[in-house]
Amino acid sequence: MRILLALAVMAGVCAQAQPVRRPPITGVAHIALFVKDVEAAKKFYTGLLGYQECFDLKNPDGSLSLTFIKINERQYIELFPERAGGTDRLNHISIETTDAEQMRLYLQSKGVKVPDKVGKGRIGNSNFNVKDADGHTVEIVQYEPTGWSVRDKGKFMPKERISGRMMHVGILVGSLSKAMAFYHEILGFQEFWRGTRDPKQLSWVNMRVPEGEDYIELMLYKELPAETKRGSAHHICLEVADMDEGLKVVQSRAKAAGYTQAMEIRTGVNRRRQLNLFDPDGTRTELMEPRTVDGKPTPVSPAPPPIP
Repeated sequence: MRILLALAVMAGVCAQAQPVRRPPITGVAHIALFVKDVEAAKKFYTGLLGYQECFDLKNPDGSLSLTFIKINERQYIELFPERAGGTDRLNHISIETTDAEQMRLYLQSKGVKVPDKVGKGRIGNSNFNVKDADGHTVEIVQYEPTGWSVRDKGKFMPKERISGRMMHVGILVGSLSKAMAFYHEILGFQEFWRGTRDPKQLSWVNMRVPEGEDYIELMLYKELPAETKRGSAHHICLEVADMDEGLKVVQSRAKAAGYTQAMEIRTGVNRRRQLNLFDPDGTRTELMEPRTVDGKPTPVSPAPPPIP
């Protein structure tokens, strides 16, 4: 009996000593934005970019809580009515996992503040929120078989879409080391490129999800811009195979969509052709080709970050 008791105690100690495993993180699920005028914003994302609004949610008083713009089966842009004018346009970003509860336990084991349990969103998917080192809200989502995302598989994806994939989202970052501690050391994102506008100071670090191809672009600042200036920094990047064709498409829709800003294809520091478009609140949508102009990798910048 004593031997059995001792073995049971040892087994319990060993079980407690086992590290909590991180479940797969498979992609960037959505970006959620505050907008001043939802109808004007929808005109940009549906009229100019060719997406469809797939569903919306209402507040108890019947007013709009948020609306979903569908990019593909697993990626969305969420639009929220602004809470106050002149504030940051970024509500939150979201990453997809295969097991939200396991992710909650894993993050908790790493000292990240998590809720007591995983919630169920109003569209039926399991989710919960955490904060990154810069205070950005990061939603962890698991698509459920009974959720609306799976229910509406194959719907709301017209051929007129400018792109079928959100390649990355860009977020503002102060300290690179603190951001890396969260996204790399805890979440397992892998750096694959870093670049700069100024050879003396690093500007961007690209971090790919550990079990997928989507990535987050960490945009580095010594001093973070004022909230009224963050709309064009926080951004969405959509993959477009041929930028010349992409330009023709958005130019053909501009008048009907009420879009009057200049459109110009440029080659970015990463040596990929890009086209920047701006919604009515100034949030930038970056159309970008998936390859460099000559097919060769772009060198990594050795410049130091503005804040380590």
